[in-house]
Amino acid sequence: MLKIALSDLYFHPLPKAHRFPMEKYALLPRQLVHEGTVENANFFVPSILTEEQILAVHTPEYFDKLKSLSLTKKEERRTGFPLSKRLIEREINIAAGTVQCADYAMAHGVAMNIAGGTHHAYADRGEGFCLLNDQAIASKYLLDTGSCQQVLIVDLDVHQGNGTAKIFLNESRVFTFSMHGERNYPMHKEQSDLDVGLADNCEDQFYLSTLEVNLNNIIDSIKPDFMFYQSGVDVLATDKLGRLGLSMEGCKDRDRMVLETAYEHNIPIVASMGGGYSEHIKHIIEAHANTFRLAQEIFF
Repeated sequence: MLKIALSDLYFHPLPKAHRFPMEKYALLPRQLVHEGTVENANFFVPSILTEEQILAVHTPEYFDKLKSLSLTKKEERRTGFPLSKRLIEREINIAAGTVQCADYAMAHGVAMNIAGGTHHAYADRGEGFCLLNDQAIASKYLLDTGSCQQVLIVDLDVHQGNGTAKIFLNESRVFTFSMHGERNYPMHKEQSDLDVGLADNCEDQFYLSTLEVNLNNIIDSIKPDFMFYQSGVDVLATDKLGRLGLSMEGCKDRDRMVLETAYEHNIPIVASMGGGYSEHIKHIIEAHANTFRLAQEIFF
C-alpha cells in the first residue's frame, strides 16, 4: 500500500495575500481521494521526531534558537516565515513524516510526504521557507540505523538544494544531485556532488534527456540502496518563480523517469513535494497529483 505522510495540513503562517501556495497541502490529499487514486487508509499522521534525530543534522545552537523562538530578526527574515511555536512544530512534523516514510519505503518500495523537500535549510540556519532539512534528517537516520549504506538525493526543484549540498559536502555516503535553474534562487550555489544548472525557458526535450543521462550515470556509478526525491513542480512554464519551460506532461515524464528508475533498480524511494507557485492552483495540484498517481501506478 502506498503510504503518504500528512505532515502539513491547515497551517497558514503567512499574511492572507501570501497564503495561496500553502493551500496545496490541504487540497492535494482531498483531490487524490476524490479521484480514487488513494483512500483515506493510505494516509498517516507522522509520529514524534526525537531531538537526537534532529541534532544528527542540525547544530544544538540553531535548534535551541528555534525551540526558544530566539532567532534574530535577520535570521527570521531569511526563513521567510514569521517565527512561532506552531511553525516549529510544523517543521518537526514534516521531518518526522519523511523519516517515517523512509521506514515505509524500506518495506514497500516507495512512500510520499504531502510536504517536505525543505532543501534550503542548513545545519545552522534556515532560509527560503525551510527551517529543518527533512531529507537530510531522514538520510542520517537511515545511515545511523544501518538501514542503508549509500543514499542518493535527487533534487529536481527549480531551486538548487543548497542546504542539503552543504550538509553533506563531506559525507561520501550521501550523493547529492541537484538539477535546477542556473539563474534562479539561491544566487550563491553550494557544491552538490553533481549540479546541473539549466538555462531560463528550458523545455521538455532538453530537460528530460539531460536528466536521463545524468540519473543513469549516477545509478551506475554509486549504486545507491536508497533514494530521496525532491519533486518540486516549480519547473513548470506556468510557475511564477521558476523561469523554466516544462509542460505539465514534461513534468509528469520527469516524475515517471525518477520513479521508474528506482523501481527497476529495486531502490526504495521517498518523495517530498517541494515547491510550486503557478498562478492557478489547479496547475499546482495537477502537477503534484501526477507524482502520487505515478507512484501508485508503478509500484502497486
